[in-house]
Amino acid sequence: MKTRVLGNQDLVVSAMGLGCWGMSHAYGHADEKESIATLNLCLDLGINFLDTADVYGDGHNETLISKVLKTRRKEAVVATKFGFVGDEHNAVRVNGRPEYVRAACESSLKRLGTDRIDLYYLHRLDRNVPVEETVGAMADLICEGKIRCIGLSEVSADTLERACQVHPVTALQSEYSLWHREVEKEVLPACRRLNVSLVPFSPLGRGFLTGKVPGTMDATDYRRNMPRFSPEIMAQNQTVADTLAMLADQAGISASQLSLGWLLAQDPCLVPVPGMKRRAYVRENLAAVEICLSPDLLEKLSALADAVKGARHNAYNLEFIDR
Repeated sequence: MKTRVLGNQDLVVSAMGLGCWGMSHAYGHADEKESIATLNLCLDLGINFLDTADVYGDGHNETLISKVLKTRRKEAVVATKFGFVGDEHNAVRVNGRPEYVRAACESSLKRLGTDRIDLYYLHRLDRNVPVEETVGAMADLICEGKIRCIGLSEVSADTLERACQVHPVTALQSEYSLWHREVEKEVLPACRRLNVSLVPFSPLGRGFLTGKVPGTMDATDYRRNMPRFSPEIMAQNQTVADTLAMLADQAGISASQLSLGWLLAQDPCLVPVPGMKRRAYVRENLAAVEICLSPDLLEKLSALADAVKGARHNAYNLEFIDR
């Protein structure tokens, strides 16, 4: 397994991690037995970077992961997040107050069944609390040995800069893929400058780039409320999916592997965390770590992003993103 070091810390993780949200909620039904088997397979293959959050399934995801960590904690680098309060798909707000940082951490430690979290993210910026105060409280948790490293999610380059003045930030998690490349403008350059690793979530465009998005989505599927997954916009973006599939076929690999291979080639600080809730996709996605794409193919892939139509989030969810 190829590895990458997160930020300027000593956290060594697999070059590709595992996004666990779909094992509890988000993209339709998930089978717990299959989810646990997927977690174990990932660890067996050397994918040690597990990404979760306290809001995923209202704590269910952390509890699910704990069933594997019980016997395999030393093999895993555990990243979880805090900040969202309320129903993850309905009335939700962000709490970044120092006293909540500590309370949320204690709850996550209990659910995960561990005494220390390797990477602790602020899930979204609380606009009512200076980021310096939130990060200061997270730094206190490091001093107490409850977390190893600090992370932020979906924040601007300016917010990242301010946070790093309080304490080194190890990783910034943001959406990044051929489907969404906004971080390239300011966030990725800031990460390079500050020696912060960028952890792309939804590196396969929430499944769109795989060409396997179901025509009819489950009633609980998070994507039903996203503009890009409306029937009209999906139809407009079909050309992107078709072109990607054609290029993948010419390269003798899958569309998923091609998408992940493109992303991994963008910068050595990147560690994508594709969501996988079934074993069937683990080996396929993992193979992308070994793929070397030609400059010509990388250029063709990069041009695809310009053709993507529609907003990645609805207006409500965009309010939580620091821009």
